[in-house]
Formats: sequence, C-alpha cells, structure tokens
Amino acid sequence: MQKADYTKERELIANRVKELRIQSGYTSYETFAIENGLPRKNYWRIEKGENFTINTLIRILKIHNLSLEEFFKGI
Repeated sequence: MQKADYTKERELIANRVKELRIQSGYTSYETFAIENGLPRKNYWRIEKGENFTINTLIRILKIHNLSLEEFFKGI
C-alpha cells in the first residue's frame, strides 16, 4: 500500500494558523509560542505544514477562542 501524501492539506492548515497569529498582532511565531506556553518547535512545525498532533491544533484554537468548525470553515 502506498503512503498517502497530505502535504496540501497540511499547508492549508499551516496558512490558517499563521493567519490567526498575525491577526492577533504577533509578527513572530516564537513570541506567540512563548507568550502562550507552547513549545516553539511544535508551533513552528504546524506553521510550516510539518506533521503535528491534533492536541497541538486544538490548543492553538483554544488560545484563539475558535472551534474546530470555525477554524476549518473555508479551508
């Protein structure tokens, strides 16, 4: 069985997370991560479209007061 490639989907999620950070007034992913108690490397991974956990995504959405439905709308 061939391994599935979800690069495009991860990129869409990454762009949305980055957009939320910038809308919140953070120009630096590092500052956002530190000020919100997130490991910088984990946060960097999600903004770069690397593999990440659902828990990390949910934690970021809670920081932004968004539901999964609101986050994925329009993606």
